[in-house]
Amino acid sequence: MRAVLCGYYGLGNGGDEALLATLLQMLPPSVTPVVLSGSPAETAQRYGVEAVPRKALGPVIKALRGADALILGGGSLLQDATSLQNPLYYSGLLVLAQWLGLKTIAWGQGIGPLNHPLSQGVGRYALGHCNAVSVRDHGSAAWLARWQVPSMQAPDPVWALDSTPVEGLWELPAPRVAVALRPHPWLTEARLDQFTQALASFQKATHTCLLLVPFQPIKDLAIAEYIQPRLPGPSRIYTLSDPRQLKGLFRGVEMTIAMRLHALIMAAAAGCRCFGLSYDPKVSHLMADLDLPWADLNPQGASHRWPDTPEQLTRAWLEVYANGDPLSPDQIKSRVDRALMHQDLLRDVLTP
Repeated sequence: MRAVLCGYYGLGNGGDEALLATLLQMLPPSVTPVVLSGSPAETAQRYGVEAVPRKALGPVIKALRGADALILGGGSLLQDATSLQNPLYYSGLLVLAQWLGLKTIAWGQGIGPLNHPLSQGVGRYALGHCNAVSVRDHGSAAWLARWQVPSMQAPDPVWALDSTPVEGLWELPAPRVAVALRPHPWLTEARLDQFTQALASFQKATHTCLLLVPFQPIKDLAIAEYIQPRLPGPSRIYTLSDPRQLKGLFRGVEMTIAMRLHALIMAAAAGCRCFGLSYDPKVSHLMADLDLPWADLNPQGASHRWPDTPEQLTRAWLEVYANGDPLSPDQIKSRVDRALMHQDLLRDVLTP
């Protein structure tokens, strides 16, 4: 069987690459993957798979005609908060594959927000005609329940991603703390300055080595490069393209402060203490589900308000560093085991 894998792949986002690596890890051995990618040559080289340009209509249709299934693979693909194009593109691919007679699977999805009636309509139609749908959170399951689309809910597939060690990490001074920020209108210049001051004070108090981890370097690296010169102690910027290494990085740190959803998932799965900075409901939902501390960047947020001063932010982090509890081994195992339900779904649909 040949399956076309579609997602936000080959575009330099560590979280989406981690989802692709997990999907490839979970595919039944009898399935040959063809990945739609923003960088087909790079994707083919990194994962040893066939890859075609994701926006080239001719090659995409050819790949679908030569396949037996289409898998919409993980992440916040069906949402219109960033652009109406997202749900139209991904829903359109599902519908096209369904018209061509392929099996279709929406796998590990984070659905919403969907504010536009058009994105709601095409999303409901496309998902309603899938052979199977799995989602990663309660909010996504609620969308499907309203649409009366059957689905399976399990933790984000990246909980179950294999990790590999990062060369040289253990030679850096310990203890180590990872930081993963991303640009967002709510992370204003004033707030970034406040964050940087708080981080500098935190480092002075803890004598930690800070690892700045841009999950999507084209967007995140500038923030890391802004912060690093303002830190009083040892630090290093890690731009890792292999998602398994990215997950392995968190096995060598004591605590993680992050906006990026998959940084928090990888850190929690590695047994790190975590502090989340929420710019999207998916982050606050994760932190609430794990019962871990977080602050809301949304100025309209009703709870977990962003601190008024750098000192308050520093105190919050010091409390987590000194007294916070990571997930227990049993809690981690439970989430990894349940994340493997996404693998069971693939096997049930794609094998005879």
